[in-house]
Amino acid sequence: MAHAYTPGLRVTARTVVRRLRRLPLKGHVLVGLGDAVGPHDVVARTELPGNVQTVNLASRLGVDPARVVEALRKGVGADVRSGEVLAEANGLFGLARRSVAAPADGFIESVSTVTGQLILREPPIPVEVSAYVRGVVVEVVPDEGVVVEARGALLQGIFGVGGETWGAVAVAVDSPEAQLTPVRLRPEHRGHVVVGGAHVTLDALRRARELGVAAVVAGGLDDLDLKSLLGRDLGVAITGSEDLGLTVVLTEGFGRIRMSDRAWDLLTARRGRLASVSGATQIRAGVLRPEVLIPESDTTTAAGEAEAGTGLAVGSLVRVIRAPHFGRVGQVTELPPELRRLETEALVRVLVVTFADDGARAQVPRANVELIAS
Repeated sequence: MAHAYTPGLRVTARTVVRRLRRLPLKGHVLVGLGDAVGPHDVVARTELPGNVQTVNLASRLGVDPARVVEALRKGVGADVRSGEVLAEANGLFGLARRSVAAPADGFIESVSTVTGQLILREPPIPVEVSAYVRGVVVEVVPDEGVVVEARGALLQGIFGVGGETWGAVAVAVDSPEAQLTPVRLRPEHRGHVVVGGAHVTLDALRRARELGVAAVVAGGLDDLDLKSLLGRDLGVAITGSEDLGLTVVLTEGFGRIRMSDRAWDLLTARRGRLASVSGATQIRAGVLRPEVLIPESDTTTAAGEAEAGTGLAVGSLVRVIRAPHFGRVGQVTELPPELRRLETEALVRVLVVTFADDGARAQVPRANVELIAS
C-alpha cells in the first residue's frame, strides 16, 4: 500500500499526554512523585532577581566619590523603603545639608567609592509554575520542575493565541456551522471554556473578555479581527504570551470554516468537564499546536492509547491547508505512487480526497494536506 508522512492534528477521545512544568531557573519543587495535582496547583516556585536602580550619590550629594560611604544612613545589605533617606551630607562650604531618598523598596547591594554610585536591588520577583492539567506527577526534576501525566481527550487546533488557562467546557451554539456572537455569551460563562461553531466574531471575543471567559474554541476567525484584538500584526513569532484576558483556539483556520464533526463531537460530549487550554502556536521549526486537554475524572484509569503516528494512507482523514480547497476536510481515497502534473506544470506527489461536506473528489498535492490523527 502507498504510504506517506505528513503533519497531523490530533483529535482523540482517549490518550495519554505528559507535560513538563519547569521553572526558568533553579528553585523549589513543591510536589512529589505520585502526587495527584489539579491545573491550579503550584508545583514549583522560585524567585527572579529584582530590578536594579542606580543612584549617583556623589553627584546628588555634591561630595567626592571616596566619601559616599561616610554619608550612608544604612550599610550595604540593609533593607530600605521607597522614599527613605539613603544618605545625607553637608553641601558646599557646609551651607546646606543634602539628602538622597531611595527610589524604590529593596536593599543596598553595593556602593562604589570610585564612581560614587549606589546600587539598589529591588525585591525578588516570585515565579510559580502550575500543574496546568489535572493528572499525576510521574517525574520530578530536582530543583527545576515536574512532569505531569494526564489521561483523557485531546484536541489540537490549527492556530491559537493567549496563554495557559482552564475551566469547565460550555457549548454556546447549537451546531458546528453556527457563529458565536455576543448574544450567545452569558454571565454564567465566566471562567468557562466556551465552544463556538464555524466562526467567532470580534465583538464576541470582546464580550467574552468582559465576562471573564477563560477560553474560546471555534472553527475560524477573521484575520483582521485577530489584528484588532491584538492591536498589532501578529508576525511570525511563537504565540502564547499575549495578554488578551482570554485564550483563543481555532480548530480549522482563518475565515468562516465549519468545525469538523470530530472536534465538535469531542467537545460537546464533555460539557461541564474541566479542560486545560493553551493557545501557544509555532508553525515553523519545532511545531507547537494549541490544545484543549480534557482529563478523565479518575486520574488512575488505565492508560489510554499511545501517541498516534503520522502515517498517511487510504482512508485517512485529512484537512487541506492550501487554496483552492483550504479548510475542507475529507477522506483519502487514492494515493497514486507516480508523480502527477499540476496546472502549474509542476510534477508532484498527490492524493485524491473525497470531501465530507459534499462528496466531491479532488486531486491535491500531498504537501497541501495535514492528517487529522485519530
